[in-house]
Amino acid sequence: MNARLILRLTAQAAACLALTQPLAAFAAFPERPLQMVIPFPAGGATDVLGRLVAAELGNRLGQTVVVENRAGAGTSIGAGYVAKAKPDGYTLMLTSTTTFTVNPAIYKNLPYDPTTSYDAIGQVGSTGLMLLANKNAPAKDLKSFVEQAKAEPGKVFYGSFGSGTTAHFAAEMLASAAGITLTHVPYKGSSPAMTDLIGGQIPYSVDTTAAAIPQVKAGAVRAIVTTAPSRSALLPDVPTAAESGYPDAKMDTWLAVVGPRGLPTEARATLEKALAEIVADPTFQKKMAENGFEPDYANGAAVDARIQRDVPVMKALAEKAKIQLD
Repeated sequence: MNARLILRLTAQAAACLALTQPLAAFAAFPERPLQMVIPFPAGGATDVLGRLVAAELGNRLGQTVVVENRAGAGTSIGAGYVAKAKPDGYTLMLTSTTTFTVNPAIYKNLPYDPTTSYDAIGQVGSTGLMLLANKNAPAKDLKSFVEQAKAEPGKVFYGSFGSGTTAHFAAEMLASAAGITLTHVPYKGSSPAMTDLIGGQIPYSVDTTAAAIPQVKAGAVRAIVTTAPSRSALLPDVPTAAESGYPDAKMDTWLAVVGPRGLPTEARATLEKALAEIVADPTFQKKMAENGFEPDYANGAAVDARIQRDVPVMKALAEKAKIQLD
């Protein structure tokens, strides 16, 4: 074989190798374990759901998905970490409305931008927010609650799991829609707020459906109304605020998986396909329901659009209710 022929065959082989490299890279993703950041403390509802998603994602991708809790500053610590991570598909985050639409409305300086720092993989599910009452509280439904608040402006107290949280926003959204003034009692978490509600230290509170379910079913507290767009399949007898005459009082907590902005197209497509399959799985849906969440899938583009739509709405509500943390 002459030298010219050898050179030509070598060049052809190199060209073929170059053409196959992108396909090989795509097929290889993921080549190593992934990291799922959850910007909430371990043991909470979001952490439980995040670990369920991580386990199922690992099964479908054939790689371990390691969960890391990076809590603090209203999810900003974990969210900032992921925003600055290498956009290779190996660092993901499961988080909630708090990160994407609440924080931008109440914090002037964040270590991330919800509209430019991430590539959304998809929405996993949601849990409603509910106005709850102590068993001895006078209001039995939303109508009587509004009547009480109008008769005693500023003297009707409600608790929440913290200032600037989704529960705080939901209550103020309801108050704005009904034209009433309430007094907020912020707690450091859902558990102490629920304890005081059950004990009668506060007459009302706003909490997630996930947190409310066991207490409502046990008869420890009474659910008055949900601010979710529709009734919860987990507590179907609780009416929505819209059904009760306040269509503008709509808010729930939704959870999504994202990665740093700039994910490779192939990696993002692989992750999005896997997540869609997970949420569609009846076994996974059952596990979600057992933990107070409802399956509510949306693809990455829909999540991006929702963030763009909701941020200005939350900012307007925060300004009207004077909710500002820094």
